[in-house]
Amino acid sequence: MAKVIPLAPEEASWKCDPNVFQFKTTEEVPTLQEIIGQDRALKSIEFGLGITNHNYNIYVLGESGTGKSTTVKGIIDKKAKGEPVPDDWCYVYNFAEPDSPMAITLPPGKGFLLVGEMDELLDILKRDIPKVFESKDYEKHRDEIFEAQQERTRSIFMRLEQRAAEKGFVLKKSVSGLALAPAKDGKALSQEEFNKLPPEKKKAAEEDMRILQEKLSDAIREARVVEKETKGRIVSLDREVVQYVVNPLINEILDKFKKFPTVVDYVKSVQEDILVNIDDFRPKEEMPLALGPLRLQQREPTFERYRVNLIVNNKDTGGAPVIFETNPTYYNLFGRIEYRVQFGVATTDFTMIKAGSVHKANGGYLIINALDMMRNIFVYDSIKRMIKNREVRIEDVWEQYRLLSTSTLKPSPIPINLKLVIIGEPFIYYLLYNLDTEYRKLFKVKSDFDAVMPRSVDNMQKYAYFISTRCKEEDLMCFEKSGVTRVVEYGARLAGDREKLSARFNDIENLIVEAGYWAKVEGAFLVSAVHVEKAINEKIFRNSKIEDKLRDYITEDTIMVDTDGAVVGQVNGIAVLDPGDYAFGKPSRVTARSYMGDFGIANIEREVKMSGKIHNKGLMILTSFLGERFAQSFPLTLSATVCFEQLYDEIEGDSATCTEVYALLSSLSGAPIDQGLAVTGSMNQKGEVQPIGGVNEKIEGFFGVCKAKGFTGRQGVIIPKRNVRNLMLRQEVVDAVRDGRFSIYPIEFVDEGLEILTGKPAGEKGPDGSFPAGTVNHLAAQRLLTLAKGFKEFGRPAASKSAKSEETRNAKGESKKKE
Repeated sequence: MAKVIPLAPEEASWKCDPNVFQFKTTEEVPTLQEIIGQDRALKSIEFGLGITNHNYNIYVLGESGTGKSTTVKGIIDKKAKGEPVPDDWCYVYNFAEPDSPMAITLPPGKGFLLVGEMDELLDILKRDIPKVFESKDYEKHRDEIFEAQQERTRSIFMRLEQRAAEKGFVLKKSVSGLALAPAKDGKALSQEEFNKLPPEKKKAAEEDMRILQEKLSDAIREARVVEKETKGRIVSLDREVVQYVVNPLINEILDKFKKFPTVVDYVKSVQEDILVNIDDFRPKEEMPLALGPLRLQQREPTFERYRVNLIVNNKDTGGAPVIFETNPTYYNLFGRIEYRVQFGVATTDFTMIKAGSVHKANGGYLIINALDMMRNIFVYDSIKRMIKNREVRIEDVWEQYRLLSTSTLKPSPIPINLKLVIIGEPFIYYLLYNLDTEYRKLFKVKSDFDAVMPRSVDNMQKYAYFISTRCKEEDLMCFEKSGVTRVVEYGARLAGDREKLSARFNDIENLIVEAGYWAKVEGAFLVSAVHVEKAINEKIFRNSKIEDKLRDYITEDTIMVDTDGAVVGQVNGIAVLDPGDYAFGKPSRVTARSYMGDFGIANIEREVKMSGKIHNKGLMILTSFLGERFAQSFPLTLSATVCFEQLYDEIEGDSATCTEVYALLSSLSGAPIDQGLAVTGSMNQKGEVQPIGGVNEKIEGFFGVCKAKGFTGRQGVIIPKRNVRNLMLRQEVVDAVRDGRFSIYPIEFVDEGLEILTGKPAGEKGPDGSFPAGTVNHLAAQRLLTLAKGFKEFGRPAASKSAKSEETRNAKGESKKKE
């Protein structure tokens, strides 16, 4: 097996060639006019925005910091500017069904005009109609009508009085109204005087009384008819005089909105309601209180029913609306009906209907965040209902949960035509896609933002454009060429691949801002690579408290990790800890012990349920690998344990599989392992080493421990060869590699790492299945054979003893039979 050569310093990291850039400072670089590295996502958005089917709404997913929100809003804003402006929407009073306000749509700007026309109409009517009723002409015509009524009424009762006088009766007024009474010489008789009359006269008087009483009833009915006719004439007079004021104004509005039938019908309803409710416009008189000199003004009539509630005004909108709702609660999206409280009573009317973001985005685009949408109750289901029904209703969503039903408004629904764009994390997309069948029908376009992009010269140039754009837009200090190259290198580190660049431009922008700050602190005029490096190191310092504490514990030997010497069955493994804001490598001691038995290989973390499924899978691969290698001619009969020492939380992942194999083979063979080396790597059943994640953090984590405890010149890390392309190590690690203080060994097969750790040949299996004498594999195979034979021999004495006892019992039995 070929000897593994440590990586050269140039292989430990990638350096951007400054000659790629043909400028001295970013002041010479044009600003960025396009989105970088998101061709797939941009084409998906273009497709989703271009298709008009209402079920083709868009879900934009991707890692945080990839610029999803900014990109989407920029694309939609640009597209919306060239699209037609949608209509205005108003709510008006429904004279046929007062509890169901009517929605009216008008071309942009016409809604505002209608509001102004109706407000002006109402102001003029409230001013001019009272003047009409106070005019002398009106009073003259009204007095004439009343005089005619009085004349006719007087004539009716005068005829009745004459007839009553002929019969010896008089007509007198009483508390209960008009009454007939017998009279003598024009004076009404008292009851005593009437009783003294002779019976014949009394009887005749009573008969005349009955006839006259009928005449009185007829006269009263006739007077009421006259009074009703008079009221009708007064109403006709009122309508006639009011129409002189109303009709010209109404006709002017009708002429302006004659192309809109709904507005024409509404204005005609307003005209008729004004004429029906003329009394509301009459001057009001003060009503005296029962006590004191104060005077109580009568309750003013409301004229709100004649106003127009403009909920969507696109008068000043340029192109289609683009609404980014940052707080998508139910009421913020779908509108609300507000209430006013007076004297403890809540009241409302159609003028208190408020539009939501859906109404404002109607005819355009609505953008919301997926997580915010899912957090707010009722929102997701209501959005789906809106898309399916293609209409939006303003409702009191809590009404169904109240113990008592309350009367409220039921505004008519508004048709909806918008494109909904949801921005969120991938896990929400796949959660909805797999668990909600309706989601698949309503959100058919997926725009997936990538976190990385190829490290091409074109993309590196675009990085420079991005830096130039941010500097100019944020009024930051310009970058010189070295500063730009260091930012590009940082982008490769974020991508975790030297052949890629990060598309998480939020992190890149943060670095640009922070590097500019440190350049300003030092009094520089341009941002150089030194300032970018300073910004990176300062950010690490701000976030690395936990890493530093753990390193201190290792240095103090509170957490036991050796970086020198050689120990049997003990290897340094490396895990990655990521609290969220900063990821780092944490070295751990992995130990293995093997002994006689048939329990097999046990992972202590698994036995106490501190390991995840992937880690458990790695242990099963390890067992399979050992069985295939050593148990071809005898059974794999052993008991062995593998443990991550001083581990107090759950472990997950298979990147420690190689580490566990080395610890176990060391325990079986008795070959000590160099403690100056740490191992990371996954493996398959064939012994091939597979790549792992977080390789930079792991190497830097063990490097930090070696630095703290002191370099010996023999320290280093064994990594999968397939991870070499992922190496973007810090400069101090690269320098240590160059100086020979630290080494990085890339391996393809498990045995390569075994030779590095033990300093002995691993040994390749021969045609007969045996390994060369003295090799690590030979020693391990011999130990396994010894354990298998020992376990078998251990069981034989008991079996032999049992057999002899049985023979003894049989012999005694035979003797007794003979006796």
